[in-house]
Amino acid sequence: MTEKKRTTIVLFSGDYDKTMAAYIIANGAVAYDHEVTIFHTFWGLNALRKEDKVQVKKGVIEKMFGKMMPRGANRMGLSKMNFAGMGPKMIKGVIKKHQALPLPNLIEMGRDQGIKLVACTMTMDLLGLQKEELSEDIEYAGVAAYLGDAEEGNVNLFI
Repeated sequence: MTEKKRTTIVLFSGDYDKTMAAYIIANGAVAYDHEVTIFHTFWGLNALRKEDKVQVKKGVIEKMFGKMMPRGANRMGLSKMNFAGMGPKMIKGVIKKHQALPLPNLIEMGRDQGIKLVACTMTMDLLGLQKEELSEDIEYAGVAAYLGDAEEGNVNLFI
């Protein structure tokens, strides 16, 4: 019996294009019969945020972080050529023109294929994010859980 191949990705970036790359790689790895974990930390947690505002009790600093960070994958900016918000519109137009899947669809496809989506609990505490603000069907864990997955991984990426 062959051992299952594993891919782990630390998604640190909150940029639309880098997050899209992470999910393209993750979905491709599943197609190659890998078990995949994406560990969302710091700005990568924005990909898991609900687009609608969720009423939760927060302190002043946590409220400020919440207002400054984009809610959901569709509201993320680009790493380069953001052009005051025009860059994301342009790349989404190119994606549509080429009939490629936009980021929210890649995330949903990953979920459907069994990619393990993990939110870093330490970062959630630091940024004041609460479970109610994040997508359903995700897991919550700390660095030790990620390292356990990565230790068994054949491919480990940091994006």
